[in-house]
Amino acid sequence: MKVAVRTIKPTGRTHSASVIFFHGSGDTGPNVLEWVRFLLGKDLDFRHIKVIYPTAPLQKYTPMDGELSTVWFDRRSINVAAQESRKSMAQSYDIANQLIQDEVDQGIPHNRIVVGGFSMGGALALHTGYHLNTNLAGVFAHSAFLNRGSVVYESLQNRTNSSDELPELRSYHGDRDTLVPLDWGKESFDALQKLGVTGTFKPLKNCLHELKKASMLDLEQWINEKLPPLESDMQNKL
Repeated sequence: MKVAVRTIKPTGRTHSASVIFFHGSGDTGPNVLEWVRFLLGKDLDFRHIKVIYPTAPLQKYTPMDGELSTVWFDRRSINVAAQESRKSMAQSYDIANQLIQDEVDQGIPHNRIVVGGFSMGGALALHTGYHLNTNLAGVFAHSAFLNRGSVVYESLQNRTNSSDELPELRSYHGDRDTLVPLDWGKESFDALQKLGVTGTFKPLKNCLHELKKASMLDLEQWINEKLPPLESDMQNKL
């Protein structure tokens, strides 16, 4: 399924890696792009990395009494103990897989792609990197959680080759988040760690359910570490 996207192209001459940034429920790709731009005073941009901000399709959203909203999937309630709507998740999987395939078709291998997102978008990123495509370069999740009975945990438990390296996880969460409490994010991170995921969980002081400049600066640095320039990128810089 194709969705609308906003893209920040590499500032250099080459494109050798990609980042897909999923927005939170009720938001859009252009809005989260502007949010990042406001916090940093510039775009989240890189010489050789394309940053993609897709927008979720309009669909009925149960926590809003069935009103239409730009959400990646439906859910019964915003609660770590709620059951996942796996039928609704299937549509979001189609979107995530298509976005990744679009990059692969342009010559970007899976291990040069990072996926991440804010809130619901962070949850979709976790599903994408640890259920759908475990060969990606990395996953980031900001103010996000997985339901306790998530298919992601089942998928990791049932891996046929547990020696394969999983994408590294970078997780951020506000210590004053009342919509998605810090404990939910930490519980999800710890559960993933027990199943072989390596990474870092970073609590954000005096932070509500929001992105912060500090987290975006850290994310920018981490992306550069996960997706360093290739030799061809450096040659084209000359």
